Amino acid sequence: MTANLKKIWNNDYVQTAVVIGLIALAVFGFWYGSQVVLNTSYPALAVVSGSMCIPQNGACDGWTHPFSHTLHIGDLIIVQGVNPAELNADYPESDIIVFHKPGDEDELIVHRIVATEERDGVLYFYTKGDGNGYNKWPATPERSEYDPWNSGQGVPEDLVVGKVVMRIPWFGHIVLFMRNSVGLPIVIALIILIVVIEFVYPLLRNKKPSEQQRELQQQP
Repeated sequence: MTANLKKIWNNDYVQTAVVIGLIALAVFGFWYGSQVVLNTSYPALAVVSGSMCIPQNGACDGWTHPFSHTLHIGDLIIVQGVNPAELNADYPESDIIVFHKPGDEDELIVHRIVATEERDGVLYFYTKGDGNGYNKWPATPERSEYDPWNSGQGVPEDLVVGKVVMRIPWFGHIVLFMRNSVGLPIVIALIILIVVIEFVYPLLRNKKPSEQQRELQQQP
């Protein structure tokens, strides 16, 4: 039994399949583990909008000033689930939160809290993109510059996913690349190419000499 297991393990295809399986397990384990540790279903997100970015001497592209205070398109943000009552609403040092857009809960928004209000025991958060409006962060915005969610009624606490606790420049571009119409086919093509190189090509290369040997053995 042990000898058979060793023989199977020494097979290159088995070892490759095990490595691929371990990598996949590590990736999914890290993702679901992050959800548990950070207490949110969205522990990591890519920034897709420039609304949180304040241009500094030019375009807000995230490449020319990647370590600035605000968020750029292509950033990867780490999100932590929190009790809405514990969020910091002291603008301009208030928390940047992730929330489902009121009226379109399939869309996630990443904006800063500018004010809060409690109505009937429910917290509502007024938000704004740092780079939106005339008064950009850290200038105090007019109420007319607040996000127009729920006709100006704010974001109810049950739509809050969490707060941004870390920003990783550039890494979000990988996620955005895979989401577009070109990136995903390229990734799939690369996976297919790796499978062909690792499995199909060695199989064909080893098979050809075997056929030639059989033909030689059949010759008188």
